[in-house]
Amino acid sequence: MAKGKSKGTQHKAMRPTWEGHLRLSLVTCPVALYTAIERTADVHFNMINPKTNNRIRMQTVDSGTGDVVERADLVRGFEVSKNKYVLFDKDELDAVKLESTRIIDIEEFVDADSIDRIYWDEPYYLAPSGKTGIEAFSVIRAAMEKRNKVALGRLVLHQREHVCALEPRDSGILLTTLRTHDEIRSADEVFDRNLPKPDPKMLQIAEKIIEQQEAKFDPTEFKDRYEDALRDLIARKSKGEKLVTSEVPEEEDKVVDLMEALKKSLKGGGGPSREKADRFLEAQARKAKPKAKKRTSSRKRAA
Repeated sequence: MAKGKSKGTQHKAMRPTWEGHLRLSLVTCPVALYTAIERTADVHFNMINPKTNNRIRMQTVDSGTGDVVERADLVRGFEVSKNKYVLFDKDELDAVKLESTRIIDIEEFVDADSIDRIYWDEPYYLAPSGKTGIEAFSVIRAAMEKRNKVALGRLVLHQREHVCALEPRDSGILLTTLRTHDEIRSADEVFDRNLPKPDPKMLQIAEKIIEQQEAKFDPTEFKDRYEDALRDLIARKSKGEKLVTSEVPEEEDKVVDLMEALKKSLKGGGGPSREKADRFLEAQARKAKPKAKKRTSSRKRAA
C-alpha cells in the first residue's frame, strides 16, 4: 500500500496509465492500469548557470558542421555500419507500430513460483474502471485467488507489446510486465562454475550467522539514506546554511583470515565494517561538521 494513501481511495486520486478491457475467454470487463511505483518522490536536479541562476537549454547540434538543427527537422536513423545510417521518417515508423487493442487477453495460467524472478519487470495496479463490469472483475480475481494461479497475457503499452503476469492483490489485481527471454543475459558470461568447495567448519559457522540474522522481510525498515541525506542537504542549503563536509577516513586494504572473520562475525553480529558504513551514511544526514585537518599515515597498505 502506498504511503500516506488509504487502500480504498488510492487509485481514485491517480490518473490511469492505460484504460481498456480485461478478457478471460468470453468474459470481459473495463479496467484501468495505474503505476505502482512512486517516482515523483525522487530528487531531481536541473543544470544551472551559476553566473545567472538560469536553467541550461540543451541544443541539437550537427556533429559535422556544428550548426544548430531544429528538433522538428530531425529524423530517426539506424547505424548499419560506421557513420552509415538508414533513415526513417515518422510515417514509416508509425506503419509498424502496434496499435493498442485496449484489451488484456488472458492466455494461460501458471504457478507463480514457475516464473524466474529475473523476468519480473514493472508493477502496476489493475482496477475496475467505472461501475460496469465490476462483478466480472471480481469473479476473475476470486477464481485466480482460489486456484492460486497467476494469469499470463499481453498488453500494448507505449506502443510496445509486453507479456504480463496478473495476480490477485488486496481487492484488485497486480499486473507486472515481464522481460523477454532475449533480454536476459546468460549467467555463464559472469559466473565461474569452478567455485572452490567450502570448508565444512567455515560453512557451519556461516550457517549459524545466517540463523542469527534471520528476520521477516519488512520494506518499511529500508530507507534510501542517500536520498534522505540529499533532502537534508537541500533543506539546509535553502536556509542559507554554509556547508562544510567532513573528511572520510580512508580504509586500508587488509588480507583477511576468513575463519577468524567468520568467528568474530558469529560473536559480534554485523561487525565493524557494517557499523562503519552505517556511521558514515548517518553522518551525511546530520549537520556536517567543520572540515578536519588531514592526517598523514606512515603505515603502508597491506598487499
